[in-house]
Amino acid sequence: MDRLNKKEYEKYAEKKIPKPTYFKNIFWAFVVGGLICTIGQLIRNWLFSRGLNEKQVAAGTSIMLVFIGSFLTGIGVYDKLGKVAGAGSAVPITGFANSIVSPAMEHKREGYVFGVAAKMFIIAGPVLVYGVGSSILVGIIYLLFGGGR
Repeated sequence: MDRLNKKEYEKYAEKKIPKPTYFKNIFWAFVVGGLICTIGQLIRNWLFSRGLNEKQVAAGTSIMLVFIGSFLTGIGVYDKLGKVAGAGSAVPITGFANSIVSPAMEHKREGYVFGVAAKMFIIAGPVLVYGVGSSILVGIIYLLFGGGR
């Protein structure tokens, strides 16, 4: 087989690299993310109609969305949705539920302690650590520079 020089190889490689479908990805992320938010708003409106106050509605909406995300992950639907929607399914609170349930299910065969419990936060753990850490840092800065007066 003939050896390709660098330019020929670059041309060959460029032809083989799949072209990203940016507009398709953006469209489906927008549609699915918007659908998840719409479902959240419907839950919120329903809880308000039941006579709950703002804090109860916020907690109830979060709990229901986490349950829906966990349930759909458990039956294998959320991962299929994620392949189509990308960030549209990963960003909302349902994506957080998916990031906890997926590794737990994957490592279930290793047992409940060393499998489920140990691996449950393997994806969500760094997000939680840096999220909590940065919120503490922002809170301290806010307190020191005029917010707490």
